[in-house]
Amino acid sequence: MGNSFYEVVFEFSKKRLTEKYSVQNGVLEAGDIESEITKTRKIIESEVKTNIFNQDGNFLDSDYKRLQDDLEKYFNVRMNLGLVIKGNEQKRRNTSWYSINTKANNMNFYWDRLEKLYKGFLSPQVIKTVDDDTDIIMNQIGDPREDKFSIYGMVVGHVQSGKTSNYASLICKAADMGYKFIVVVAGDKNNLRNQTQVRINQAFVGKNDTMMVGVGLNDLQNANKMQPISLTTETHDFNTRDARKNSQGINFDNINTPVLLVIKKNASTLSNVIKWIKSHYSGKISKHAMLLIDDESDYASINTKEEDNPTTINKELRALLELFEKSSYVAYTATPYANIFIDHTIEDEQSVKIKDMDEWISKDLFPRDFIYALDAPSNYFGAEKIFIESSDKYLVDINDYDEHIPLKHKKDYSLSELPNSLFEAINVFMLNVAIRDLRGQVKHNSMLVNISRFSDIHEKIACLINEYLKALKKDISAYILLSNSAEQSSFISNLKDIFEAKFNIEFSWQDISNKLSEIANSILVIEVHQNSKKRLDYNTDERINVIAVGGLSLSRGFTLEGLSVSYFIRSTIFYDTLMQMGRWFGYRQGYEDLCKIYMPEDIKNYFRFIIEATNELMYKFKDMAEDGLTPYNFGLAVRQDPNSQLQITAKNKMKHAEERYVSLDLSGKLIETVRFAKNPRLHEMNLNNLKNLIESLDKGDKKGSAIIYKNIDKSKISNFINNFDVIKAHMQLDFVKTYLEEKNTMWDVVLYGGKGEFAEGIGINMEERSKLQDKGKYIELGNRKLSAGDPEKVLLDDEIYEQSKKEKRGDRSSFLRKNLKNPVLMLHVLDAKNNQIGFECSVLPAYGVCFPNDGVDSNSQTIKYLINKVYQEEMFLEFNELEEQDD
Repeated sequence: MGNSFYEVVFEFSKKRLTEKYSVQNGVLEAGDIESEITKTRKIIESEVKTNIFNQDGNFLDSDYKRLQDDLEKYFNVRMNLGLVIKGNEQKRRNTSWYSINTKANNMNFYWDRLEKLYKGFLSPQVIKTVDDDTDIIMNQIGDPREDKFSIYGMVVGHVQSGKTSNYASLICKAADMGYKFIVVVAGDKNNLRNQTQVRINQAFVGKNDTMMVGVGLNDLQNANKMQPISLTTETHDFNTRDARKNSQGINFDNINTPVLLVIKKNASTLSNVIKWIKSHYSGKISKHAMLLIDDESDYASINTKEEDNPTTINKELRALLELFEKSSYVAYTATPYANIFIDHTIEDEQSVKIKDMDEWISKDLFPRDFIYALDAPSNYFGAEKIFIESSDKYLVDINDYDEHIPLKHKKDYSLSELPNSLFEAINVFMLNVAIRDLRGQVKHNSMLVNISRFSDIHEKIACLINEYLKALKKDISAYILLSNSAEQSSFISNLKDIFEAKFNIEFSWQDISNKLSEIANSILVIEVHQNSKKRLDYNTDERINVIAVGGLSLSRGFTLEGLSVSYFIRSTIFYDTLMQMGRWFGYRQGYEDLCKIYMPEDIKNYFRFIIEATNELMYKFKDMAEDGLTPYNFGLAVRQDPNSQLQITAKNKMKHAEERYVSLDLSGKLIETVRFAKNPRLHEMNLNNLKNLIESLDKGDKKGSAIIYKNIDKSKISNFINNFDVIKAHMQLDFVKTYLEEKNTMWDVVLYGGKGEFAEGIGINMEERSKLQDKGKYIELGNRKLSAGDPEKVLLDDEIYEQSKKEKRGDRSSFLRKNLKNPVLMLHVLDAKNNQIGFECSVLPAYGVCFPNDGVDSNSQTIKYLINKVYQEEMFLEFNELEEQDD
């Protein structure tokens, strides 16, 4: 896949500026980019242009402006260092062994050539942070020169943010230090394992089945001599026969180069690896150290059974670790919630005997020694940007799918038609391909269609999309170059309407039309599941413009290259499942403005909920790092988080319905009513309840449009909440009632005002809310949020609120709640007369409860809550989609 003239010029200018950046000690001075563009312009306008760039091409004034913008974006990317928390035993170890002396005095062959490769596509600041991050992680794992160690750690990053680059760097540094066995356990699907192998070949091995690649091209002289022994390939997972063939002539007692395995997370594969290693060694391996990278560690690695009878994959991972006297296990994940399943209380035992068997495995995989949280670069196209900051820009609401393909369907569902919104998404994708081509981005382009978990349905979807594309391509071929093409074809008329309505770019419809005639026939449809006849392979010189149709195989770490359009109507609110289905996160340099995600409003709200919950948890992690707390404290915080407990109970509902008490930490939580009954009489009663509370309080203090009442006895709060009628299963109301019973504390009350009609008998103007959704049995607020902005700020000094603005957007609420003195009852009266769904009740009383954020090591907001069968049945009515594999 060749580069366009613009891309060649960009790489040329970028390389020269990178050299200047290095000479100037990591700084570009004011005017450096403008000066470089001036020099580049002189070359382009000279006779030596073809000699220098190896191709000819035009460069317009708009291209020079774009070149300056792209170079500024590239060199302005920032990435902060991550944060680490260490276990108590880890704190007693030497956790500077690598960075203080060893790295400086060692020949860093593998890392040096990877760093050189990174300079071709990562900004200097990102390379420096990746280097620094992995130095710290190296310090946490075992020093291979020691006689014995067993280290367990976890690295937490954002979805699609570069975790593979991080562990590829870690692998290179570990190999430089003398780790001889490196095992990467990738996803449970072949496509993800294959893709991971491709990347590790590029970053570490330097060779694939047929030729040198990646780092191997940077140092051809030493590449063969130092080349790692890879027992897996880009197309083949580990098998004993190939391993025996690839390792012929190797003396495993005296290995000069590291042995690499990139394997699927599969019990049979793991078992075969263990048998193969045992065939070469008798007893425990004491001479060589092993690094085990567990990618997507929250999936399938966790033991959810008894300690002496663990789940199969968990048992095999631990059996593999048990083979080595010196081993470092590093789990990588973007969704650490599942790690709460690991029994972190089993700290002392080094090995565990399997029940009724003469077999020993290592202790469980809880990251007892360290947890490292990665930051994401500033150019990361992440969940917060998409769902919180700029949702109108990237998200397209869809509500026309249910009659064609309902959320809940069987594998034999008779699918005969696709929704019009999917056809619109396909048109947007085709336009995106044309625009990227016009921008000189000769790269892969992808569209994601994830609307079913069944491969039989994927086949039907792909067939219907192909039918639509066939007709669309036919009309483009026949009419697109005509001056009245939109009049000749309804397909082209739709394309033009979408272009004019949804795109604000630098090209005209005529430019797009000309390009569509060239690229339309290149768009193909590929099913991505275990039974696919054709494999989606980006590792090719030919550019691919693909609509990928799938389910689970398109989740969990698999990267769709050049993804610009996603169509997504899957239903689940489990954190790990939903976040991992979001393949649209990542990096979209040069085409972020084109990205669109089509999904129902409900799913958008689930994403927002998860983002907020994760932000709260990572804010706690930051506090723990600052306070010197341990992974045990983090595990406890995750377990005690109410949102985590909802996930655990829901996931285990089918298996474990026993009653049990759990500890829940409500510190820093905001719980709100966002759903309303359709019975107006209930709202009248709730409004009277709210009036009675206000009348029982002394006169409050006015601040802006709100009225504040401080230091209120909890009995009045309890009376109000117990008499306020709410929809069951719509908020963690029982947690609040338990808190009121257990905690003897004063409360603050805030009555919020707005710009709606004056509320008689209450003394404030109501808050206007027109965006309501009819959910059948109840009404729900848009975005599933009751309060707007930062509702806590009315209780705090202006100085503290100004300080909060310095925090990351996702950390601001946690910071504000750290400064609350009491729990807060937040009262709202909503003016809903202009609602868009014809709901007859125009006044909706509602409330929220906000708890102070008392820090990570305080129990002041922790309650004991009984989870029983009734709770499980009532609270998880919407957790009813089984987490099944693709059929």
